[in-house]
Amino acid sequence: MDLKKRVIALGFFDGVHKGHGALLDAVAETARRLNASATAFTFDRSPSAYITGDSVPLLTTVDDRAWLMRSLYGIEEVVVSNFDRMMRLDWRDFITDYLIRDLNVAHVVAGHDFHFGYMGKGNPVRLRESCQELGIGCDIIQKVEQDGITISSTYIRSLIAQGEMAHALEFLGHPHILTGTVRHGQKLGGNTLGFPTVNLIIPQNVVIPAFGVYATKVYLGAECHVAVTNVGVRPTVSQDNSKVTVEGYLLDYAGDLYGKELRIEFYTRLRGEKKFSSLHALSEEIAHNADQTRAYFSE
Repeated sequence: MDLKKRVIALGFFDGVHKGHGALLDAVAETARRLNASATAFTFDRSPSAYITGDSVPLLTTVDDRAWLMRSLYGIEEVVVSNFDRMMRLDWRDFITDYLIRDLNVAHVVAGHDFHFGYMGKGNPVRLRESCQELGIGCDIIQKVEQDGITISSTYIRSLIAQGEMAHALEFLGHPHILTGTVRHGQKLGGNTLGFPTVNLIIPQNVVIPAFGVYATKVYLGAECHVAVTNVGVRPTVSQDNSKVTVEGYLLDYAGDLYGKELRIEFYTRLRGEKKFSSLHALSEEIAHNADQTRAYFSE
């Protein structure tokens, strides 16, 4: 048995936005007070997608969620649970067997709409009452609003899908991110267009930003570079309009990035994706987008 005492945030956390941040802040504060490990619980896949059968894209991957929780909110441990197992577990057993016996939880924090256990029969009222009976602390966090809008993953997904990254940042509390390993592209960036490039693919089931060109920052570890990043099917250089790629043109950088792990932060959309008459015309437009990007970040 793991004897480490935990304070835990309960939720799906398909990304990390300001609404989630209210839970995570409460966990971190209580964990410091109780000298416990600040922990977050999440599922390995979307409960709503499983229940409804609909395809519900995620804001970020599990790994990106964990990184955001740790770096922004001081969460020490992220527990990723198998949803298939949890959906068959009685809600009482989820509390007594899983949270208390297996994870040694001393305090739980959940959102006002959190449901758990078989058929979602566990709810905030039952959670609070059970915790009180068992001598476990419990905080239920009410919905968080901004500008009269409830902060939710659904709303933020719609912003990202429309390319409204600056607006999404206001509700996320951080730029939308994508992390991946650089793979080989068509090698047009450095050889033909005059810009070193990084090529990533969007992970399966993660929201795809609106096709177009974005002002971004690319992080290689702690090293940061400003970049012009295209999301889309690259109609000027590719005939395959079914393959969505993310291609970043790093400004003022020289070096081979193939095989390196990096993180892209999206700040604002500069234009939609379009097909150019030639590679020369595309190169000129990228140079213009580079100037726009430098200006954006200099402000």
